Amino acid sequence: MNASRPPVEEVLDETSPLLREHGTDSPKAAAVKPTPLPKGQIAIVMLLGLAEPITSHCIYPFINQLITDLDITDGDEKKVGYYAGMIESIFFAMEALFVFQWSRLSDHIGRKPVLLVGVGGLCISMICFGLSKTFWGLVVSRSLVGLLNGNTGVSKSMIGELTDETNMAQGFAWLPVAWSAGTTIGPLIGGQLAKPHDRWPATFTHPFWLKYPYFLPCAASAAFSAFTFLITALFLKETVRKRAPSIYGESEPSNTSQDAPPPLRDVLTPRVRLSIANYAVLALIDIAFFALQPLFLATPIELGGLGLDPPLIGIILGTFGLLNGLFQAVFFARLMNVLGPKHLFQQGLLAFVPLYLLFPVMNLYAKAHGITPVVWGLILLQQVLLVVMDLAFGAIFIFITSSVANNRCLGATNGVAQFIASVMRAVGPAAATSLFATSLERNWLGGYAVYPILISMTLVLFFVSTPLPKHMWPKVES
Repeated sequence: MNASRPPVEEVLDETSPLLREHGTDSPKAAAVKPTPLPKGQIAIVMLLGLAEPITSHCIYPFINQLITDLDITDGDEKKVGYYAGMIESIFFAMEALFVFQWSRLSDHIGRKPVLLVGVGGLCISMICFGLSKTFWGLVVSRSLVGLLNGNTGVSKSMIGELTDETNMAQGFAWLPVAWSAGTTIGPLIGGQLAKPHDRWPATFTHPFWLKYPYFLPCAASAAFSAFTFLITALFLKETVRKRAPSIYGESEPSNTSQDAPPPLRDVLTPRVRLSIANYAVLALIDIAFFALQPLFLATPIELGGLGLDPPLIGIILGTFGLLNGLFQAVFFARLMNVLGPKHLFQQGLLAFVPLYLLFPVMNLYAKAHGITPVVWGLILLQQVLLVVMDLAFGAIFIFITSSVANNRCLGATNGVAQFIASVMRAVGPAAATSLFATSLERNWLGGYAVYPILISMTLVLFFVSTPLPKHMWPKVES
C-alpha cells in the first residue's frame, strides 16, 4: 500500500466489518480510526469525475430530436432508437479499445498527465459534436472522446492511492456523488440550452444558431472541461511514486518490486477477476437502462413512451443526479458499515427489476389517462429506485480496489475493469434501444418485449455476485 499511510495493526478478513463504530475503548477500534481524507486532492479528482458525465449526459435530452432533425431515419420515428443507441454506444466501444492502455500508461508516467489528456479530449470532442451535421460526424466526435479518455479508471486508481483501509469507503463515496452531480448538470444543460434560437429568439439572432441548434449545450459542457483541465494542471499532485534518481543520474534499484508495475498475469488474480466480472454485470444493466430511459421519455405515447420534449427530459434526468448525489454523500459510508459491500451491491442489482417494470406501467397508464400526476409520481418513484441502485457502484469500486495486491497494480486493475465495463457499455445502449425499436416494429408482447428480456437478464446475471465476500477483500501481506 502507499508508503505514506500509517500502519494498520488489525488484519482484516472476510467477516470483518468495513468500518468500525467510533468511541469504543477497545484497542482494535483505536487501531482503525479513519485517516483524514486529503480533501483538496479528492476535490480535484471529483472535479475530473464531474466533467465526464456532464459531457456524456448533456446530449441525452436532445439526441433523439437531433436524429430526427438530421433526417437520419427518413422520417420513420420507430427507427430513432437504432441510431440513438449507436451514437451512445460508440464512445464506450472506443473507450474499450484504449482505456486499458491509458490506465497501464498511468502506472508508468503517472496519473496526472493521463487525466489531463482525458479531460482535454472531452473538451475537443464536444465542440466537434456540436458542429456535426451528419450521422458520421456525430459518430466521429463521440469516437474521439472514447479514444482520448481513460479518466474513469485512472481516477479510481488515484482515489485508491489517496486513501487507506480506514477511509476507503468515505473516499469512494464521493465518486458516485461527482457522477451524480454530473448527471444532474449535464441533462439540464442539454435540455435547457438546446435550440436557443427557438427559446430566446431576441438574444440568439445570428444564423449560426439556426444552422447549429445544439452547439450551445455542447460548448457549455466543453467550457467546463476546459476549466477542469486548468485546475488539474495547476493543483493536482501526482500519486504514483517514482524511483528516486541517484547522484549519478540513474534510478536507484531499491524498492524495484514496489515501484515497477507488475506483469498483467500477476495482476489478474481470482479475486480481481471476480470483482471485475461483477462490475461488468452492473455496467451492462445500468447502461442499458440509462440508454432506454431518454428514448422512452421522448417516444410518443402511442409508440410506447411518454412523448415529452427535451427540456422536460433534461429536468427528469437531472433529478436523479440531484437526489443521488445528496443520498450518496450522506448515507453511503453509513450503509456500507451496516450492510457491507456485498449486500449493498446485490440490492442495487435487484433494484433494476422494478425499474424496468415501471416503463410499461407508465406507458399503459398514459395511454389510458394521459400524462397525469400519477405518471409524474411513477417517474419520481423510478428516480428514487435509481438512487438505491447506484449504491452498488461505490460497493463494487471498494471490492476492486481492495482486491489488488498493492498500489502498483491499481492502474492495470482499473484499466482492465474499465475495459470490460466499456465493452459492456458499448453493447448495452445499442442492444437496449434496438430491442425497444424491434419490439415496436414487430409488436412483440404489444411492443413491450424489451422489458421482460432485460429483467430476465438481470436475474440471471445476479448470480455472478454470490461468490463475493461479505466485506472487502482481506489485505494481502507482501
